[in-house]
Amino acid sequence: MMKEKFYKGLIATALSTTLLSSAAFAEEVRVMWYSDGVEGEVMSDLLDRFMEKNPDIDVILDNVAYQVVSEQLPIALEAGNGPDIARVTNLKAQSEHWLDLTPYVADPAYWQENFGDKADWMRPDGSDAITGFMTQLTLTGGFANATLFEQAGVALPGADASWDDWVAASAEVAKSQGLVAAFALDRSGHRLSGPNVSFGANYIAADGTPAPIDDGVKAFVTKMVEWTNGGQNYRDVWVSAAGSSYRAAAEDFINAQIPYYYSGSWQIANLATKIGDDFDWVATGSPCGSDACSGMAGGAGLVAVKYTKQPEAVGRVMDYLASEEVVREFTERTLFLPAHKNVVASGGLNFDTDSDQVKAALSAFVEASGNVAPNAAALPAWKWASAYYGALVTRTGQAMAGELSLDEAFDRMNADIAEQVAQENQ
Repeated sequence: MMKEKFYKGLIATALSTTLLSSAAFAEEVRVMWYSDGVEGEVMSDLLDRFMEKNPDIDVILDNVAYQVVSEQLPIALEAGNGPDIARVTNLKAQSEHWLDLTPYVADPAYWQENFGDKADWMRPDGSDAITGFMTQLTLTGGFANATLFEQAGVALPGADASWDDWVAASAEVAKSQGLVAAFALDRSGHRLSGPNVSFGANYIAADGTPAPIDDGVKAFVTKMVEWTNGGQNYRDVWVSAAGSSYRAAAEDFINAQIPYYYSGSWQIANLATKIGDDFDWVATGSPCGSDACSGMAGGAGLVAVKYTKQPEAVGRVMDYLASEEVVREFTERTLFLPAHKNVVASGGLNFDTDSDQVKAALSAFVEASGNVAPNAAALPAWKWASAYYGALVTRTGQAMAGELSLDEAFDRMNADIAEQVAQENQ
């Protein structure tokens, strides 16, 4: 009897030691993640399932504000630090910091086949590295509160309506309904860029370097400042932050404070969740300028950071998240547009919604994707896009706040961009 107890004790001790050892030797993979809508919850669920099947890898999902990704992550990367994996929109400019996953994924050919058409968005020029994948494709565009328009007796502008048409109609609604402003556009240089291109802007010089601020940029930025001064553009969105800090106006639209909102397809799940049945809303595509009716294609990419100490574990996590089954589920639950070639080609996406508004909005953005102008389509893979966006948002915000004249703002934009180029070339 004493021997039996002794052996049972040894077995229990051995099992306990094995479990403790497994836990102790589990590799930790940290993922820096930001959310526009429900995607953080979906990702957390997917990673929990991964860890159930892979107990030797402990994945920690750090949900952070977008400002952390845009402002703090670059500082960490320059110091040779950072998370193991990050969800990032500033992909090209920081591509030197991404890990080439080719030796660490099970089937590099699968990655090239399904994500290769966007691979240049997130790797250095001339490289064939596999650095990550787009968690979704996005397109900038507008949303209108159809209920407010109806209550005001104002017709929604048509498919080829201009920016002037939309602002004028929205101003009528705002006046009728006692709203804070006619419209809002996210405080973002990226968000300014589709309209800028629609007025003829071209950011890229013939040699691939940044072109000077041109008449297209000046045309739309001038309108934005005038609309801000006139009360049509919701001033608080732009003057409540400084520098290149991002500020979305989604909550203002959700709370029915503005009848028109220019943001992008990534907001669909957020609007559907938070608005519910409070009012009817529609996606409008991008209003027209003098040259085009273009939005900006883009998206968020999930990239591996080359400073990781456990690249093999990172490769396994990335393989799982990039698998067709997981990408399909993530797409359907987040209401995003997929960036996986076979998911797109096979069709049959069963978006997790019963809302006709959501289905119509997704269809509207798919249709609007055919209107992206060449000058806008070239920007996601351009090295200097983020430098240009930063100069645009910083100096436009100062012009709206009355700190700079428009001419001073344009001069400062050129100086800011030139300084970024000079620093890179040192």
